[in-house]
Amino acid sequence: MQRMIGVMGGSGVYEIDGLEQATWQEIDTPWGAPSDAVLTGTLEGVKMAFLPRHGRGHVQSPSTVNYRANIDAMKQLGVTDLVSVSAVGSFHEEMAPGDFVIVDQFIDRTFAREKSFFGTGCVAHVSVAHPVCERLSGLAYEAARATGVAVHKGGTYLAMEGPQFSSMAESKLYREWGCDVIGMTNMPEAKLAREAEICYASVAMVTDYDSWHPDHGAVDITAIFATLKANTHHAKALVAALPALLSEAYAPCEHGCDRALEFAIMTAPDRRDPAVIEKLSTVAGRVLKG
Repeated sequence: MQRMIGVMGGSGVYEIDGLEQATWQEIDTPWGAPSDAVLTGTLEGVKMAFLPRHGRGHVQSPSTVNYRANIDAMKQLGVTDLVSVSAVGSFHEEMAPGDFVIVDQFIDRTFAREKSFFGTGCVAHVSVAHPVCERLSGLAYEAARATGVAVHKGGTYLAMEGPQFSSMAESKLYREWGCDVIGMTNMPEAKLAREAEICYASVAMVTDYDSWHPDHGAVDITAIFATLKANTHHAKALVAALPALLSEAYAPCEHGCDRALEFAIMTAPDRRDPAVIEKLSTVAGRVLKG
């Protein structure tokens, strides 16, 4: 098995520089169409796949992104290590616009999205107690530091439905909950990556202070775009640093991300719906084929 790095690009990140033999590939999935074609190639000798989460030209809102199709497409291509890059607001003065945060926990407040590959016909329960891969997150932290950007290791990401930004009351509530950043796209993406047995790390790029900050008030979309533009350079440099940290040779994940389904399937083999099993052939084929 060969290692392959996947990058899920968020707001402001729509391409990867320096890919050799770069090709945009259309991927069909049983869950519908992904957000866009997937850009594949090699970077410093390591295979890489890039998917713009919102589509080129930013045509998908956080609620309309087909998260299941996106993760299935990455799994089809052979992605073993998936790094999410996304824009967030900050709940702390010290996590300033322009900083990066390597997220290690989530609170999921989304409500209008399909959150699992499993359901009637084949039920499964995976653990997301530790929703990101500690190994991959550590390497993403190293890659971020190498770019010179201010980066914070660890943080709780509040996933909101959107597309509207928070009210001031909500923003203050999430601060009281102990959240560090807020965004709209890492859930259910992280949960689905775990179900698909893909190592997942979240790189959050701070663009604003949400609406809690007394000196900043409402989120200013103009200021966000200006910060995104500056962040994009660092995000691309981070991605460029990953191949040197993730060797081409693949080894089983020491934290078990690639074996998350080992004991997760609850439905008895003779009660599984064949049509559902067929849809799960990519993300869960390793445990269902037996």
